[in-house]
Amino acid sequence: MLEVMRERKTTYIRNEDDTPTKKFEHKRSLGQNFLTSAVVPNWMAECAAVGAGDTVLEIGPGTGMLTTALLARKAHVLAVEADSRAVAELELRFPSEIKSGQLVIHHGDAREITPQTLGLKDHSFKVVANIPYYLSGFLLRSFLESAIQPNTLTFLIQKELAFRIARDKKESLLSLSVKAFGTPAYSRNVGRGHFHPIPKVDSAILTITSINRDNFAKVDMKLFFEVLHLGLGKKRKQLLANLTEKYPRTSLEEVFLKLSLSPTVRGEDVPLNMWLGLVLELQTTKSTS
Repeated sequence: MLEVMRERKTTYIRNEDDTPTKKFEHKRSLGQNFLTSAVVPNWMAECAAVGAGDTVLEIGPGTGMLTTALLARKAHVLAVEADSRAVAELELRFPSEIKSGQLVIHHGDAREITPQTLGLKDHSFKVVANIPYYLSGFLLRSFLESAIQPNTLTFLIQKELAFRIARDKKESLLSLSVKAFGTPAYSRNVGRGHFHPIPKVDSAILTITSINRDNFAKVDMKLFFEVLHLGLGKKRKQLLANLTEKYPRTSLEEVFLKLSLSPTVRGEDVPLNMWLGLVLELQTTKSTS
């Protein structure tokens, strides 16, 4: 296995004769923080339960540390990489896997190269990726809300974000948006020293399993997110008060009573099942706007 060295902001790869070869400087615009140890990719592959024959979509493989772990488990890997320099490195590093078709590299932006454009079928693949922090929210939403969903999703993301989604006792727009489609788990901490350049914060592995759209068989998805935004828009205000911006107070009081929701409850203290019940009732409630 090639060994990655760290020096300032440049990635080096050790050759077979143990001499380092300079590859390329990291692009801040792409949020690049490359993994520098094999242990983290193995943790991620374990959390995602990657096995032989699995189809894995990897976002931003960079120099291929995670890719190596996925290929070692005999998975079929579809790698989407925006940096042409990284694509060239991957092609040099995995020629036999590319030739056999075990690894397929797509050069482009993950916001444009989607499961649909790749021809993947619903729930037929896993997503495993070390993603740029600034794309975390977007990629979570796009994969979970997509008409073509993965069966599991494992992201290496900012520790604070993973905590808010899976461990925080207070709900948020992000945590509820994730839980509406699957079961999130805070799988394990990953210290900042496992990356180069070293980020300012620690990371964590977030795993989402049982991904589905079952909650929206009867509940209107568009309205669900509209109500979430409205109900959580002003955190210090009570949920009922926030919702009066769109619905008559008397109608809301009837709905809250029916659902046994306290009229003084705040949105962050309402669990997902109650939000779904609330939206189901509001589907037949006439709004004021």
